[in-house]
Amino acid sequence: MLKDQDRIFTNLYGMHDRSLKGARARGHWDGTGKIIKNGRDWVVDQMKASGLRGRGGAGFPTGLKWSFMPKESDGRPSYLVVNADESEPGTCKDREIMRHDPHTLIEGCLIAGFAMGAHTGYIYIRGEFIREREALQAAIDEAYDAGLLGANAAKSGWDFDLYLAHGAGAYICGEETALLESIEGKKGLPRMKPPFPAGAGLYGCPTTVNNVESIAVAPTILRRGPDWFTSFGRPNNAGTKLFAISGHVNNPCVVEEAMSIPFQELIEKHCGGIRGGWDNLKAVIPGGASVPLLPASIAREAIMDFDWLRDQKSGLGTAAVIVMDQSTDVIKAIWRLSKFYKHESCGQCTPCREGTGWMMRVMERLIRGEAEVEEIDTLLDVTKQVEGHTICALGDAAAWPVQGLIRHFRDEIEDRIKAKRKGGVSAVAAE
Repeated sequence: MLKDQDRIFTNLYGMHDRSLKGARARGHWDGTGKIIKNGRDWVVDQMKASGLRGRGGAGFPTGLKWSFMPKESDGRPSYLVVNADESEPGTCKDREIMRHDPHTLIEGCLIAGFAMGAHTGYIYIRGEFIREREALQAAIDEAYDAGLLGANAAKSGWDFDLYLAHGAGAYICGEETALLESIEGKKGLPRMKPPFPAGAGLYGCPTTVNNVESIAVAPTILRRGPDWFTSFGRPNNAGTKLFAISGHVNNPCVVEEAMSIPFQELIEKHCGGIRGGWDNLKAVIPGGASVPLLPASIAREAIMDFDWLRDQKSGLGTAAVIVMDQSTDVIKAIWRLSKFYKHESCGQCTPCREGTGWMMRVMERLIRGEAEVEEIDTLLDVTKQVEGHTICALGDAAAWPVQGLIRHFRDEIEDRIKAKRKGGVSAVAAE
């Protein structure tokens, strides 16, 4: 279990002062100028050595991503963009950082901006996060007043300005290129890649888009050293991680824990166990709504990191753990996610525009058992036609929950269809 002295987010629950004075008392903004004076290459190398993988879902190595930014400017400015559009269903970790520990993010923006040669940063915050925007803006204002942002930020010799851009509540704007389009004042439609943002991103300039948590942990990693960070978790899955656990546990919570913690330990230590005991567990979505669910038999053995969950055909994603007990109508739960993705599809790519609606309508019939058994395979076939055939990953996000359902709960879908034929569906479909 993670010791308190190893926690990066020292005010996750808002028990302490979230102002600059409080943040400094807890060790943030300590020697930031000195860290920057070590130079760009040093910062990037330290981040690479820490093994930090992006905390936004894909798990791409953060230091490597920073290193893609051009070393010499060709006359265009470089930009840092922080993705705070936390719209993945079940995910609520970045919200706690911005609400209660905003200075970790602001200090991280300055250091990350310097490491990629950017004098300007934008934090794109989710449309529904009103109070979080206010807390973050107040913290940015404090940082400017204290000389930690602006000209010669934190006496580092580096000029850095930070702006807050407020979204309008569209899920698709959490996709990095749609997010850039939105900041530019255009409709949030994902762009074709290449060019990648590091080559041509915001306003056609070199840009790196990172998740809130990825940026907010950087200053502590650089202060305490990469060896400290790699001491947590399995190889290639280093560090501490915020887990947001919701659903049928006794105490839902957001908690910072070591990577690779066993699922059972996470739930027992922090959530007081599964509602109704471990035998009552039915399924778990381990990383936000877009990763495939795991049945209780696999979930109980789960190790919460990128590689173990990927090997089980699921993923750590944002580490938003959604727990479902035996009272859950799992077919209806996945239909609800299908409905969400159908609603949030931007409609640019035909497989996603047509496929999300088609999957939702078939799922709707499966809830009631009004389908043929053969249609299960047809549905699976359609998910494969959507997956990997779209500009952005929303197609995958819509396909994977349905694939997970069919992979692990096919018998339940078939039983419902058979029960409906016998005229007894009321016994199986939850209202």
